[in-house]
Amino acid sequence: MMLEFSIEDDRWQDIDFEPLATRAVGAVLEKFEIDPEGCEISVLACDDARIAELNAEFRAKPSPTNVLSWPADDLSAEDPGGLPTPPKPDFTGDIALGDIAISWDTCAREALEAGRPVADHVTHLVIHGLLHLLGYDHIRDPDATLMEGIEVAILGIMGIDDPYKERDGPTRPEF
Repeated sequence: MMLEFSIEDDRWQDIDFEPLATRAVGAVLEKFEIDPEGCEISVLACDDARIAELNAEFRAKPSPTNVLSWPADDLSAEDPGGLPTPPKPDFTGDIALGDIAISWDTCAREALEAGRPVADHVTHLVIHGLLHLLGYDHIRDPDATLMEGIEVAILGIMGIDDPYKERDGPTRPEF
């Protein structure tokens, strides 16, 4: 797996972010039977100031968020609740999936508010970000139901509780 990390905030070391994210990415790719050896993904682990800049630049929302994703290709389904198109290798045989950025400040705050370990919440958000790269979304309700079900299934396999049960407020990450 070609997983490239850029760690801009040292607090990410508190949870061994690189092995945690590598495990989460591996679980998603295994779920979809995608060979991880040919996949290219970049992950930026930053703080709220940096993710707010990215959110402003790419989404015209000048505020921090927990995770952002930039898919290499639009794989999204046209029909609500439909399955995205599976990623295909390029001419080199590799599958460029895209980029993910994740903010320590927002993730740590959300984990504290939810009473969950930061590592579990970050694992969830890495999975969430990667599902966006694979064409999943949560804008339409049927898509959200599908995406959340996949997240919960992968987290369950990893031994992490369902982040959506008994939760107040929004039922899904902010992306």
